[in-house]
Amino acid sequence: MRIDQLRKAYDFEIKWVAFPLHPEIPEDGVALADLFKGAQVDINKVQARLKEAAAGLGILLGERTRTYNTRHAQELSKWAEAQDAGEAFHRAVFKAYFVDGKNIDAVDELMKIVDDLGLSEEAARKALASGTYKDAVDGEWARASQMGITAVPTFVMGKGTITGAQPYEVLEKFMRTNIEQS
Repeated sequence: MRIDQLRKAYDFEIKWVAFPLHPEIPEDGVALADLFKGAQVDINKVQARLKEAAAGLGILLGERTRTYNTRHAQELSKWAEAQDAGEAFHRAVFKAYFVDGKNIDAVDELMKIVDDLGLSEEAARKALASGTYKDAVDGEWARASQMGITAVPTFVMGKGTITGAQPYEVLEKFMRTNIEQS
């Protein structure tokens, strides 16, 4: 993956932060056509552009027709980070959602990921049921709002931000610019 190439070249750490993209979406999700109904958005063109940008970063994207609430995945990601499995969990959830079109708000789907990573399903279910990481996610949502973040992905480094799936060259320039300013 080209993002790993960028990380090696600039020696930085990725910190995944939760963002409430569509917190109102029910657990069974919403068709993308319904989500953007009346918004003058050509979903096929948007997906084609995203796939092209992702391919430039070495990221595979599938054909999604639905979007899902990500709250459970975000809470469980904080739990996975506490198990030193955050990066692996984030990548697995990304693949499940963006490549395979899985519902990452469905607890059983998330437990498949937990199991595939060799983590404790019992502990993961307990963390979700008890809301152990609810406050952490709420705090990140509030911080994103305070920073004016309105879309994902948003990359933040120093005082700079860029939003959206970007070509490798754009991300590399962003890194260089922010390193020079620090």
